[in-house]
Amino acid sequence: MENWLTNKSIVVIGGTTGLGFSASRAFIRNGANVVMVGRNPENCLLAELNLGGNSRAKQGDATDPQTALDAIQLCIREFGSFDGLYHVAGGSGQKLGDGPLHELSLSGWNKTLDHNLTSMMLSNQAAVRAFMGMNKAGTILNMSSVLGFSPSSDHFANHAYATAKSAIIGFSKSISSSYASKNIRVNVVAPGIIEGFQQVSEAHDQFITSKQPLDHGRYANPVDLDGAAVYFMSDYSKFATGQVLSVDGGWNVTDGQF
Repeated sequence: MENWLTNKSIVVIGGTTGLGFSASRAFIRNGANVVMVGRNPENCLLAELNLGGNSRAKQGDATDPQTALDAIQLCIREFGSFDGLYHVAGGSGQKLGDGPLHELSLSGWNKTLDHNLTSMMLSNQAAVRAFMGMNKAGTILNMSSVLGFSPSSDHFANHAYATAKSAIIGFSKSISSSYASKNIRVNVVAPGIIEGFQQVSEAHDQFITSKQPLDHGRYANPVDLDGAAVYFMSDYSKFATGQVLSVDGGWNVTDGQF
C-alpha cells in the first residue's frame, strides 16, 4: 500500500486508546510520525511501546490550555515538523451528570462541554497558532458524532454530549472559513455508535444493528474511522475543508427498528 503520510508529523489528542490509538497506528503505517496525548500515564507508555520509534506519547489533560501546545512543541522538537492535528479526546458525559434535560445537572453540562468542546477549541487554537507561526499549511480533523445532528431520543438522550458534538461541527466550519486562505484545512469526522459507548440492553443492541445496517448490522469499531483520518491528514484532501464525513454504517440514512 502506498504511504499516504510520508514525512508528515501529526499530533493526536486522545491518541493512546480507542479511536485515537487506532488512527495513530494507521498514520504510522502510512509513513507518519505521531505524538499521542492521553490522560493515563500507563496508557501513554503502552501506546509508545506498541507503536515504536515513529511515535511519542505524552500525558496530559486535554482541557488544560498547555497540553496541546506542549504536544505540538514536542512534535517539532522530536520530528522536525508539525503538519496535522487530530482531536479525538472527548466522550460520554453520562457518569458526569449528563442525561435527559429534566435530569441534567449543571455540573454535568459544564464538565461534558469542557471534556468534548473546550478541549477541542484549545487544541485547534494551538494548532492554528503553530501553523501561522511557521507560515505553513496544515490540516486539522475534529471528532463529532452522528448524535450531533441525527438524534435517537429513546436510546441516547444525553443532551450535553449531543450539544458538544453539534457545536464541534459549527466551530469547525467557522474556523475552516477563516483560515482557508492560509491553507489551513479543518474537517470533521462523525462516527456512528462505537462498540462500548455506554452500558446497553438487548433492545439497544437490536436498535443499533438495524440503524447501522452495513456489514450485517453492527456497532462501529475504531478501525472503521482509520481510512477517513488518513485521508484528511494526507495531501489527497488538500482541496477539502469545512467538510463533515459520516462514517456511521448507514445510521444517518436508515430509520432503525425500535
